[in-house]
Amino acid sequence: MDQSLQKLFEARIEQFVSKSKRQSGNYEKAERKLESFAKRSADIVKVKARGGILNQSFDGDYQTTIYRVHYQYLIKQRGTLYQEEEVEVRMCTFFNNDLIMDEEVNPYENQPELEIEVVGEQEERISYQYNRIKAVQYAERWWNSYNPAYKSFENNCTNYISQCLHAGGAPMRGYPTRGTGWWLRNNNWSYSWTVAHSLRLYLANSKSGLRAREMSSPDQLLLGDVICYDFEGDGRFNHNTIVTGKDAYGMPLVNANTYNSRMRYWAYEDSSAYTPNMKYKFFTIVDG
Repeated sequence: MDQSLQKLFEARIEQFVSKSKRQSGNYEKAERKLESFAKRSADIVKVKARGGILNQSFDGDYQTTIYRVHYQYLIKQRGTLYQEEEVEVRMCTFFNNDLIMDEEVNPYENQPELEIEVVGEQEERISYQYNRIKAVQYAERWWNSYNPAYKSFENNCTNYISQCLHAGGAPMRGYPTRGTGWWLRNNNWSYSWTVAHSLRLYLANSKSGLRAREMSSPDQLLLGDVICYDFEGDGRFNHNTIVTGKDAYGMPLVNANTYNSRMRYWAYEDSSAYTPNMKYKFFTIVDG
């Protein structure tokens, strides 16, 4: 890592633990994170991070770098400790070694807009017992990498959640019609397997195979359940996560892909994609 980027990297980490006044502009992430923790009476005890350059380009005196940062936060809340992790991709530009821009590369842009067709009640119900522990174990194993047994996508959040649900024993159905059911087979897949909004519709409407029940609040969710996110509040859901833990107040901590993270607080108020209009759907998985 070059000297200018190393200094930026070190300054970014310092913002999470420094008691001095934080700079504006380049450190919104630290501000959002710390505000989120303060609302929950939680503190960041320690921050560790490592990173690397993904791409670099030069144009005269301008240097533009895309880099990845893997953060590890040790969190203390009501006397208990747990570790949250996340991986962020950022782009910065220097002019004559002076930083002029540093921002997150938004991983939630350009999500495909696909609908699904929900199969009627007449389909035979597929019996299964949802193994929440196996779903969470899978979520922990693959939150920051890709299982080579599956195809990966640029926007991988829903593909990852589908894999977690399947690891927990949720049965596929609907092949080979992409707009029907929930399935992955022969290098082909249903929209509900890979598209955030389509999975949200499937969970709300499926009457056989993988089924879910909508809950009114996040504290009602269990390990292995799913939260859907509509960042803009426009009715089209952009992102999905799986519950992998609970904080000291019994609120969900979640894992996700695309913006790879684990044991993150469910509300995503620290996300660059957050807006005041954000809406959520809370689904608990129902045994078949």
